[in-house]
Amino acid sequence: MAFRFIHTADLHLDSPLRSLALRDPELAEMISDASRIVLRRIVDLCLSEQVDALLIAGDLYDGSQTSMKTARFLMSELARLGPAGIRTFIIRGNHDAESVITRELTPPEDVFIYAGRAKAVAITKGHQQIHIHGLSFTAPHAPESLLSKYKPPVADALNIGLMHTSLNGSPGHDLYAPCALADLQASGFDYWALGHIHKRAEYPGAAHVVMPGIPQGRDIGEAGAGSVTLVSCTENGLHVEERVVAEAAFMPVTVNVTGLEAWHDLRGAVANALDATRLSVPHLVARLTLRGHTPLAARLLRDRDLALEEAQQIARETGGTWVETLGLDLEAQAPDTGALGELGAIITGEIRDSAGYQAALEALRRDLEAALPPVAELRDGVAQIDAALVEGGIAEVLARLGGGRA
Repeated sequence: MAFRFIHTADLHLDSPLRSLALRDPELAEMISDASRIVLRRIVDLCLSEQVDALLIAGDLYDGSQTSMKTARFLMSELARLGPAGIRTFIIRGNHDAESVITRELTPPEDVFIYAGRAKAVAITKGHQQIHIHGLSFTAPHAPESLLSKYKPPVADALNIGLMHTSLNGSPGHDLYAPCALADLQASGFDYWALGHIHKRAEYPGAAHVVMPGIPQGRDIGEAGAGSVTLVSCTENGLHVEERVVAEAAFMPVTVNVTGLEAWHDLRGAVANALDATRLSVPHLVARLTLRGHTPLAARLLRDRDLALEEAQQIARETGGTWVETLGLDLEAQAPDTGALGELGAIITGEIRDSAGYQAALEALRRDLEAALPPVAELRDGVAQIDAALVEGGIAEVLARLGGGRA
């Protein structure tokens, strides 16, 4: 008889919006409710799959922004699981440790919240013995590995560990309770239910290690359709499935516009791409990019703002879809006659490769880097202002000067 459980983490209930581009009131309302909808969807999934347990590996909340209303909502949802024989096991993560309400919760009888000392909870399923190990945090910082603090695995039993950790580190996440993957897989445990990194990752091995990712992204930095992990433990091993639960997905959407000559064809291509991307989730927030060679390039480059408005209109017509930004990666033909042709020749033949131009470009890089926060990934992006970007800028300037004529 299989022991089955849902593993999730990083729900960040009622987390405030972080995307400055979410200016649409309807969109903002939808995203603000999404984390609650997703929690309810996770509980519904537990009930429909008739699992034995729900494992939550930290960061239920979002630090000091959390209210008791949020906690009551969480507990009311988890209370739906007990009557179905489903137990819930929770560890506190770094954001939970920051929350002022974390220690004021009164969980339902079938919800176990681990304290600041490691503990293993024993349960049975048929003849199978299961030990679920966990350790919560009482402070928002954990600079050292916590693996040595866990109880050793119990012989002849299924051992599952919950841990909130950055593993060996990840861009966009603080180093938090760092732990080597090899050490987890050599620990003698059968499954490690991790949390903290918002991108899903699965590492099969002697111990199956899973970072489920954030089930509901909050901006384009948490792109994709958020999911949870469904695990079935049998005598033949572990079977692991990803199940999408997100209410909305922030997604980059690229449309190949090569060969499109008419505006209505471009509109159709954008509508089809948005609709196809939204199929996996009820709502889509897209960062749209048009890429390729098209006679419409000069017009798009000149009227980027109008093109964004039209893309947003197409999204509204598609339904359940919003376009957050519009990027253009287009090959525009520079004019080869008249005054603009002469200007283009001067720019590309004399100015672009001059020492003065290169010095000005380097000064721009330095100014941008100085204005950015001390985040390596952002500054690396500025360092990659390359020839393609320069060519695109030249094409856009000529398109605007030419009034959109190709």
